[in-house]
Amino acid sequence: MQSAPPAIPPAPTSFSRNQRLFGLWWRRQSPARQDRFMTIAPLISVLLFLAAIITAFWYLRNEEIERETESVKRDTEIAQQQIRLRLIENQEQLLRMAREVVARETDAKGFATQAASFARERPEVTHLTWISAQRTVKASYSALMFHPETEIKGADPSLPVEGRRGEPERAFGAARELRQPVYSRTFNDGPGTPVFQVYVPLLDRNGFAGALVAEYSVEALLRHFVPGEVSRRHSITVLNEQSQILASTVMFVPGQDPRRAAIVHEVPLAPANNGLLLRGQGWRTSVGLISNTLFWMVVALSGLTVWMLLGTWRHMRRRAQIQSALVSETNFRRAMENSMLTAMRATDLHGRITYVNPAFCAMTGFSEAELIGRLPPFPHWPPDRVEENTRLFQQELQGRSPAGGIEVKVMRKDGTLFDARMYVSPLIDARGHQTGWMTSMTNITEAKRIRDQLSASHERFTTVLEGLDAAVSVLSVQQSELLFANRSYRLWFGVDARGHALLAGGNTGLPLLPETEADDEVDNLGGLPTQELTEAGSDPREVFVESLQKWFDVRSRYLQWTDGRLAQMLIATDITARRRGEELAAQQAEKAQVTSRLVTMGEMASSVAHELNQPLTAINNYCNGMVSRLQADAISKDDLITALQKTGRQAERAGQIIHRIRAFVKRSEPQRQPSNAHEIVEDAVELAGIELRRRNVAIHSYVAQRLPTLLCDPILIEQVVLNLLKNAAEAIDNAQLPPARRHIELRVVPKHTPEEGGVIEFSVTDMGPGMKQEVSERLYEAFFSTKVEGLGIGLSLCRSIVESHRGRIRAQNLYNGTAVVGCRFSFTLPVEITPRTDAPAAAAATTTNHS
Repeated sequence: MQSAPPAIPPAPTSFSRNQRLFGLWWRRQSPARQDRFMTIAPLISVLLFLAAIITAFWYLRNEEIERETESVKRDTEIAQQQIRLRLIENQEQLLRMAREVVARETDAKGFATQAASFARERPEVTHLTWISAQRTVKASYSALMFHPETEIKGADPSLPVEGRRGEPERAFGAARELRQPVYSRTFNDGPGTPVFQVYVPLLDRNGFAGALVAEYSVEALLRHFVPGEVSRRHSITVLNEQSQILASTVMFVPGQDPRRAAIVHEVPLAPANNGLLLRGQGWRTSVGLISNTLFWMVVALSGLTVWMLLGTWRHMRRRAQIQSALVSETNFRRAMENSMLTAMRATDLHGRITYVNPAFCAMTGFSEAELIGRLPPFPHWPPDRVEENTRLFQQELQGRSPAGGIEVKVMRKDGTLFDARMYVSPLIDARGHQTGWMTSMTNITEAKRIRDQLSASHERFTTVLEGLDAAVSVLSVQQSELLFANRSYRLWFGVDARGHALLAGGNTGLPLLPETEADDEVDNLGGLPTQELTEAGSDPREVFVESLQKWFDVRSRYLQWTDGRLAQMLIATDITARRRGEELAAQQAEKAQVTSRLVTMGEMASSVAHELNQPLTAINNYCNGMVSRLQADAISKDDLITALQKTGRQAERAGQIIHRIRAFVKRSEPQRQPSNAHEIVEDAVELAGIELRRRNVAIHSYVAQRLPTLLCDPILIEQVVLNLLKNAAEAIDNAQLPPARRHIELRVVPKHTPEEGGVIEFSVTDMGPGMKQEVSERLYEAFFSTKVEGLGIGLSLCRSIVESHRGRIRAQNLYNGTAVVGCRFSFTLPVEITPRTDAPAAAAATTTNHS
């Protein structure tokens, strides 16, 4: 008999295996981590539940939106197809009618009959018109009139009119050019109804003979050809290119903008292709029951979770408080002994040492056993300072140690000394009774060494400041107290803070409070950005001190003083000598400008004399003639008056020449004033015209209108223009050029460049021989001239005048290939150009010719 096989234990399932693994992992965790996991687990479950609810809601909402979107798209395309088929059918019928009209098979009366039949079957057509190639109406039918044969009088917005900009005219022109049916954009007819037209061209053997025009009502097209089931489900709207609603299956509230639906589908209104869009709109129709249910479920689950988390948190807080108290009580002395770098020593009321921390032992080199229980003198007292330390220790026991501590010498076990500062405070037990004294000691050897070095550095720095020729002062902004003043400041202003305020120009940038109003308990500058003020610099200023008759270059900045107060530092350098030199240089420059004008007029003396000789000769002839006729008693009163008037005009002409020359050469102080570029050019051209006529050189001037006003010295700018014109005339005359090249062009136009911004450019262009390379390199060099009798200060002075007005002067040769055909000098003056909204596209200009 065979024995039964041994029973095989069932294999462990995966669930039990995972359960055992989780149990092992959980037991390995610390209690703190287990508590943390127990707190996080409910929160994770709530978040997962919320994620599931949100995902389901999002899925249902998207499915609903997609379904409604497909419905809107389908209905919109159905409406588009219905309208498209209708328009194509009407277009074919209009093409048939056009062929009959071209074939002369119908006249105006027959066309009216056909149009009436066409319109009765098509309610969307409001007008049908036959117009010629000259835009005249041959026949017309209107579905809105009682008598279609009546002609339309006046300006009909539905008809094309040559020269009038409108949609009918544009569509008429397109049909004539393309020779095929053309749809117009929408416009409002006479009653204000949105319509659009289709133009079917009439083409015969001679070409374009006119067009048949059918006018569609947008509202009727939408009303008759959008299926009823589509309009009941969704809103169908026709929009123009500007997204304005022309017609809709839904009536909107007048005066209010229609609310845009959440689901929109737009398609073009084919085959018109005139910018019209067919828009279908749909709205969500879901009921809010599901969302309310989900809301209350989430609220209930969140409340339950919060209650569980609060219970867990209170439990963990009690455990954490107990653990913290145990840890604090256990590690208190260890933290005191091992973490403090300050040496601590405790003594009883009799002066016996009862406690020292490891930092005290490390600082002195003595062990705890060597110090505990010792009475004075202590082993860390230097032998030569026992008496002094005993006196200080008695003060300590009596509670008379200073609050700021005492500085002592301490000896290490190896005999070396170091500086220390000791602070003493009473040692109080839990019942409030004093049981001794606690002394804290810090090593200040390094700090004392650094302090001594800083003191020596401060002394050296003060010595340097005292030796400066500039005045250096520091003023407290809050108390208006002079914190520092070097020797130069004291020499000029004494020790008074008013000298600082005088150099600061009476304004330090912050309110300076009188000393009597300063209150230690109130910080009047507590809200000021101290860091930004101390980091910011300041631009140098030049200040004149009348009491000293000196000019100072003043630089200032804010800083924080050693005690933390905000202060202002001024450095004032005496620049009186430099200012006097600049004034002398300005006077010399002014004299050079006057000299240059006098030299210019001296060079033009013969031309001026010739110019004055003409009116003076005329005056002499008039006077001699009148004398002769008066002696012969052969002149009437009217002839005498006429002769005197001519004599007066010639005298005025001579006076104007003298006045112009006197105004140009008279010595006056340079002054900037608002000036007109046109007036400057006119004065310069009148003066230069004398020299140009003598040299037989013509000038052509161009001054743009509406130029901005210049802020400059008009006499100096006139001097620059006159010098450039005279140089150009001399270059042309000296080269003995033919008459075709004996002219100069003067242009004044506005420009804008990235480097200079908005400027006005003065340019003088001649057709002379140009400049050589060696001349152009030394063009603006003082006392350099290519003329035999020239002084060489003209162009150098011109450059100085232009640059003093913050402008630039340039010179360049003009080339025709490789040949030099002229030269151009130009200079710019900066202006603030303000835009003009009414300025035309092309600015007008003033052009003057002088020969």
